[in-house]
Amino acid sequence: MQCRPVLVVGSLNMDLVVFCPRRPRPGETVTGTGFATFPGGKGANQAFSAGRLGGRVSMVGRVGDDDFGRRLTASLAGAGVDTGRVLRTPDVPTGVACITVEENGENSIVIVPGANGRLTPDDVDRSRDLFEQAEVVLLQLEVPLETVVAAARLAHSSGATVLLDPAPVASGPLPGELLAAVDVLLPNQHEAAVLAGRPAPDLTTARVVAADLLGLGPRVVVLKLGAQGALISTGSQCDTSEASRCRSRTRPRPATPSPGPWRWLSPRAASSHPRWPSPTGPQPCR
Repeated sequence: MQCRPVLVVGSLNMDLVVFCPRRPRPGETVTGTGFATFPGGKGANQAFSAGRLGGRVSMVGRVGDDDFGRRLTASLAGAGVDTGRVLRTPDVPTGVACITVEENGENSIVIVPGANGRLTPDDVDRSRDLFEQAEVVLLQLEVPLETVVAAARLAHSSGATVLLDPAPVASGPLPGELLAAVDVLLPNQHEAAVLAGRPAPDLTTARVVAADLLGLGPRVVVLKLGAQGALISTGSQCDTSEASRCRSRTRPRPATPSPGPWRWLSPRAASSHPRWPSPTGPQPCR
C-alpha cells in the first residue's frame, strides 16, 4: 500500500557562498578563493531530501518572481517535489543566505528572508487539502511564527504527524499551542539549550534535557548532538544513534539523503515505534 504524502511548509533560499582564507575584520577587504550558489532553505532542504527518498512530497512556500525563485522550484521539481503551492511573490526577492566560509571550515551566515517573510496563515489555509491528505507535515522557523503555528494546528487537526525543526531558534519560548501540536521536535544542542533553559547538552546530559523538552508538549524529541550522534526520547523510552559523516555544509544537497524520523514513527503512535535506529532497540529512560 502506498504511503500518504509528505507536506513541507517553510522556507526556500538561494545560498550564496563565498570561500576565503579568513573572514574579514570590520572595515577590512580580503580576497576570496571561490564563489558558488546552491539551492537551500531549511524547508526546501527537507522537501528535497524527502523527494529523493522516494516519497510523494508537496511544498507550501513563497519565492520571488526572479531567477533564484525559478531555480529553486526547478531544483525541487527535479527531486520529484510538487511545487504547485510554492507561490511567486511580485516585488519581493527570493530569500537568500549569504555564507562566508573560511579555509578551516568555520562560517558566518546572514539570511535575508525575502519572500519567505510573506508566507501567511491564509496561504496555509488555502492548502488545506494537502494537509488533509498528508501523513507527515515538516516545519521549521524560517517563515513567520504565526504561519508555523497555523500549519502545526491544521496538520494536528488533520491527523498528520508533525515534525518541527526549531531553527533558527527564537530568543524567547515558543508558543505552547505550537509545541502541543508537535509530534517530533528535532533541536540541535544550541536550540535545545535555549528551549529548555539549560546549558547545551552532551551525551551525558541529553536525557535530562530531552525530558525537559518533552514537558513542553511534543511526543518525541530527537536531540541532535553533532559528532556525538543523536538521542531519541519518548519519555518512557530512549535510544541513541551514531553521527554520520558529511563532507561540507556548503556542498550541494546529497544525492542519497539519510532517512528522517518519519521513516520510523507512525502517526499518533510515538510510544510504539515500528523500528528504532539502534540495532539493540529502545531502552528505558533513566
